[in-house]
Amino acid sequence: MSMLTPPGMGGKYRITGAKYPRMRRNRGRRRIVLAVVASVVAVGLIGWGTLQLIDVFTGGDKATAASSRGDCAARRTGPSDGPSDGPSGKPSGLKALPEPGQIKVNVFNATARGGLAKDVAAELKKRGFTVGKVDNAPKAYDKKVKGTGMLLGAKSATDSALPVLGTQLADAESRTDARKGAEVDLILGAKFKDLAKKKDADKALAVLAKPKPTPSPSSGRKDC
Repeated sequence: MSMLTPPGMGGKYRITGAKYPRMRRNRGRRRIVLAVVASVVAVGLIGWGTLQLIDVFTGGDKATAASSRGDCAARRTGPSDGPSDGPSGKPSGLKALPEPGQIKVNVFNATARGGLAKDVAAELKKRGFTVGKVDNAPKAYDKKVKGTGMLLGAKSATDSALPVLGTQLADAESRTDARKGAEVDLILGAKFKDLAKKKDADKALAVLAKPKPTPSPSSGRKDC
């Protein structure tokens, strides 16, 4: 038996020559492995592509929903539509109104009724105002005030002393002039009958000191 004959083959399968025959690998198994790997890769790519498409078509909705939730949270925790109360209990951002005792009022009578300015000045004093001059109206206004009365003061009194004094006399006209002082004038007109009732004046003063917040216009969004 030749030394090149594999054991167990005896003399039936005698191999001659100086080399063993070349043993080739099974190509079928390799193809199966490659096919399996390719299938796994393809499935992975399809899944990844599907997720990307889902993000494209639903990403805007998610962002909008998140933004809406953030806006709602900001409304719940942020400032309200109207001015919020400050440390003093008055609406923040609004000028603090003076108390009646801090307002000096000059009372002038522009009507033909005698003693009218004196009576009104006495009532204003009872209501806490500081009374200054009490006299007939200056020539520029005497018999020329057609309404219930006119309030005169400096420009700085437009949102302070004048509106506070205006709570005492309904429908009074308010004007400003070039004066420098803080005192204001009440000129009684032809239609004047009496000051506002004290309870009504006090109610108007309370509303003036803390007005109701004005609702902001709707932006078209749905409520949270």
